[in-house]
Parts: sequence; C-alpha cells; structure tokens
Amino acid sequence: MEKLDRITINPNVCLGQPTIRNMRITVSFVIKMLASTRSIQAVLEAYPELEAEDIQQALEYAAWAVADRVYPIPTA
Repeated sequence: MEKLDRITINPNVCLGQPTIRNMRITVSFVIKMLASTRSIQAVLEAYPELEAEDIQQALEYAAWAVADRVYPIPTA
C-alpha cells in the first residue's frame, strides 16, 4: 500500500472516523458521493477545499479497508 498521507484519524475529529487532511470531511462521505454517481469533478466543485489527490487517496483507503473482508450476499 502506498503512503496515505492525506487520510487522518483523530479521535477528536468526526468521532475518530478517517477524514481527509483532518478536515471534517470523512472518507466514507467522499466514497458515498462517488457511489451515488457524482463525478470526481462534481465532488471537487462542491467541496473546493478538496483536491484530486484527496479523492484518490480516499478510494485507495476504502479499497484497502475492505480488502480482507468477505461480505456474504444474500440470495433470494
């Protein structure tokens, strides 16, 4: 895993959730915006304090966080 120097975890910020550069923008919020079909450019325009590298590292962190977990998908 590459260095994720833009992802911070501080128990005093957003209850210790991973955030972008200690701002009150969580990794999960960024991922949810992208998952809801917003483009990277739309996210950057909506949150000008974010940079493209912030979003890239949020994606890398999310991929790393779920890499070793298995989630069963219920079948009908």
